[in-house]
Amino acid sequence: MPLLPRVPLGQTPVRVMTIAGTDSGGGAGINADLRTMALCGVHATVAVAAVTVQNTLGVSGFHPIPPEVVAAQMRSVITDIGIGAAKTGMLASGAIIDAVVDTAAEVGLGGGRTIPLVVDPVCASMHGDQLLADEAMDSLRTRLIPIATIITPNLDEVRLITGIEVIDRATQEAAARELHALGTQWALVKGGHLRNSTSSPDLLFDGTDFTELSAPRIDTGHDHGAGDTLAAAITCALAHDYSVPDAVRFAKAWVTRSLSVAYPLGAGHGPVNPLWRLEV
Repeated sequence: MPLLPRVPLGQTPVRVMTIAGTDSGGGAGINADLRTMALCGVHATVAVAAVTVQNTLGVSGFHPIPPEVVAAQMRSVITDIGIGAAKTGMLASGAIIDAVVDTAAEVGLGGGRTIPLVVDPVCASMHGDQLLADEAMDSLRTRLIPIATIITPNLDEVRLITGIEVIDRATQEAAARELHALGTQWALVKGGHLRNSTSSPDLLFDGTDFTELSAPRIDTGHDHGAGDTLAAAITCALAHDYSVPDAVRFAKAWVTRSLSVAYPLGAGHGPVNPLWRLEV
């Protein structure tokens, strides 16, 4: 697959930021973001929003970082180092979401401003249960999604955000329209959880046109961190000035390859594996 351009060693690479939670099991969250960002050849910066207690079986607890500390991390990095794009993951609370949105306005992030923002709206557990409190879901819908360049929910997150249960192309289109109506510039409704499909059909919508991006379904139970990896790869491509459709195409190929070499870990779901990049 075509890879992102890389600068010569010793020169400053493209910079990106992930605003998300850690994964103590190493498979998802900031851990997955940093792995993909490094392998894409960019310099990754972080604003830690939560520390989670999790393993391959699921999340058993988390500790939110004070909102003012999340905001300070963003402000400190972006005003000094500068970034070409950013993504969000688990933001843990309405207060953290509000702090991220307010700081984004200060530093020119998202909302059609200078720096693209990828919103991975982490709000569902691996079993589809709501992770965020109702007030945080409200902040997600009314404050964060409206400043997104692109939103990348899985189907459980689509259901929690829009109330639409995606089961086929018609409901996938309806969900994309509903997400776009919340204010995001682009909506990506991922089809990886459409278990009745023989492929993995993602649907991208800009408010006017639909673009389908399909890939073979990888037969694996080890898909932990797939959503984070996809959103991180989109972020890296946007920082390289790719268009949104081209960034999504790149990321789709990246995560498909990473799923094809996923590995078992612990007693539950193993992680996707972008380390294939080291052999290219």
